[in-house]
Amino acid sequence: MVRPAFLITIDTEGDNLWQNHDKIDTRNAAFLPRFQSLCEKYGFKPTWLTNYEMAIDPAYIEFAKDVIARNQGEVGMHLHAWNSPPLYDLTGDDWRHKPYLIEYPEDVIRDKVVFMTELLEQTFQTKMLSHRAGRWAFNEYYASLLIELGYQVDCSVTPRVDWRQSPGDPNGQGGTDYRDFPRHAYFIDQQNIARPGSSPLLEVPMSIQYKYSSLMNGFKQGVDRLRGKKRGPSVNWLRPARGNLDKMKRVAEQSLAEGADYVEFMLHSSEFMPGGSPTFKHEADIDQLYADLEQLFDWLQSRTLGMTLAGYHRQFKDAR
Repeated sequence: MVRPAFLITIDTEGDNLWQNHDKIDTRNAAFLPRFQSLCEKYGFKPTWLTNYEMAIDPAYIEFAKDVIARNQGEVGMHLHAWNSPPLYDLTGDDWRHKPYLIEYPEDVIRDKVVFMTELLEQTFQTKMLSHRAGRWAFNEYYASLLIELGYQVDCSVTPRVDWRQSPGDPNGQGGTDYRDFPRHAYFIDQQNIARPGSSPLLEVPMSIQYKYSSLMNGFKQGVDRLRGKKRGPSVNWLRPARGNLDKMKRVAEQSLAEGADYVEFMLHSSEFMPGGSPTFKHEADIDQLYADLEQLFDWLQSRTLGMTLAGYHRQFKDAR
């Protein structure tokens, strides 16, 4: 029996985009080889989901070309609409508001997706097969563009999470509501990305589990409503934060116990650099991150088989 896949997805983007509103630096490119080496130590192959500023950074280009040449990972596409060419002023201050790509006019969405795909394919001399939407915002039109351009895998869905309370365009409706989406991999229905269908695009949702029981989640949401707050159920992700090693293991354990044939990990490239994110501010935080990753990867090595998103697509398709 084939072991479940371990999918490492890295949103490869500029430094501390949570707080930088007027400039984008890419110093985090120098910190990525350490993580790549850790993945290779355990036989895992990360998928580097790459956006515009990293795709034109010489240090990252050299790093990613080497990963591809040695078949030790994959480069995919990630797109932040506010700074990805061709530029279009949606809000009057897009760098501050960081609007979702799906909030732009459809012709602008198309131009941006085509531009990024061509840039990545020309830079890295490889077909783009894998994708994650910037800020997790995805819809049917976006999916249709990926299918048209030959993408095989999307990993934008975050089951059990509702992003509508996270604003992009101040006059918009917020992000995508994924609460009722499948938690397993599925070929999407192009008319409704929330359900399986017959398109060639495989959706690989993030590994996310409820933090509390259904009863406790219901109670906490009721309290929030009385306080005038709108929040979804509390969840844990297979995603590092300070001191959450046990929670990450629990997410993986629960997912595998439910019969999942993969677990999906994510982090941002800037989180490997001290000060590159609000979470890991100091060198000591990075050292603790790597200590946790060593333990997580060692624990997963005997339970899973590392592969890229495109590699998982091949296995999933063959199994069907």
